[in-house]
Amino acid sequence: MAFPSNPPEAILLVGGKGTRLRPLTVRTPKPMVPAAGVPFLTHQLARARAAGIEHIVLATSYLAEVFEPYFGDGSAFGLHLEYVTEEEPLGTGGAIRNVASRLHSGPHDPVLVFNGDILTGLDIRALVDTHRTSGADVSLHLTRVTDPRAFGLVPTDGTGRVTAFLEKPQTPEEIVTDQINAGAYVFDRALIDTIPAGRPVSVERETFPGLLAAGAHLQGMVDSTYWLDLGTPQAFVRGSADLVLGRAPSPAVPGRRGDRLVLAGAQVAPDAKITGGTVIGAGARIGAGARIDGSAVLDGAVVEDGARLHDTLVGAGARIGARTVLEGVVVGDGALVGADNELRDGARVWCDADIPAGAVRFSSDV
Repeated sequence: MAFPSNPPEAILLVGGKGTRLRPLTVRTPKPMVPAAGVPFLTHQLARARAAGIEHIVLATSYLAEVFEPYFGDGSAFGLHLEYVTEEEPLGTGGAIRNVASRLHSGPHDPVLVFNGDILTGLDIRALVDTHRTSGADVSLHLTRVTDPRAFGLVPTDGTGRVTAFLEKPQTPEEIVTDQINAGAYVFDRALIDTIPAGRPVSVERETFPGLLAAGAHLQGMVDSTYWLDLGTPQAFVRGSADLVLGRAPSPAVPGRRGDRLVLAGAQVAPDAKITGGTVIGAGARIGAGARIDGSAVLDGAVVEDGARLHDTLVGAGARIGARTVLEGVVVGDGALVGADNELRDGARVWCDADIPAGAVRFSSDV
């Protein structure tokens, strides 16, 4: 549902280095790594536009120069996009403060903030409505997870008002809720100007706890629709597959949702089996008898005859040799994995690496 009038502005935090996603992010910033056939950022922009948002400021840092040539001024997407590049990494709060001069909102208008590595079905309109009706200074999207130890817990009272921020609890006594910070916020515009300028600030560790201690009203909205942090290669591959399968919502998937997505110019042998939300990128080639499940083969890559891939991402221009088995593997751009190799369980092959035929039967980093 779109906003009826005066849609809020948004900030997209896309400056992270994506260290956990390497080698995918050696040459490409995390938001520009393809998911379901297009740069992941495309899905976020499309969902924001579908909700009625028109003006988005991108807070960039790492490989900042690649964003604007691809997205331009945003007019092709029905958006007005602006770009602000950090000279030095400023953290989440610092990045928000750094783009404040590009906002046109009044002091009490809501401003949406999205993290650039979250795939979610969040009802954006409902979050803004919650912010307005509760009278909050800041509102947070919360989601529930089975194991919250890797996340920041956000307990709330019976009205949804945030009562604490608990970073990455480890003991059973510390786990007082299954609600976590899901990485989307609504700020009153005036509050953004209270974030210190010109230095790194963590919105999660400094801004939010500081506001709570000062008596500000922070409101949580639990929305437990689809949510996935794409910070690891395994999660990224899963998110791409979920977009293709239709489990994760996006108006930007370039084709019909289903068991596979084959982009223009790709060649797939008639007896190759492509399943589980696999994406075959533009110009890629899949050989006879290949079996590819829940994976992503990026543009120009080659998977030779009889290879088997599961939960694997093959970078642009990479080549996978005949009969090679890859399970839960990331292969960097331009790498060559020769025939009759076997890699499993989180193995990462660096960009332009060359693994001879039959050299590896099981490894974790090559």
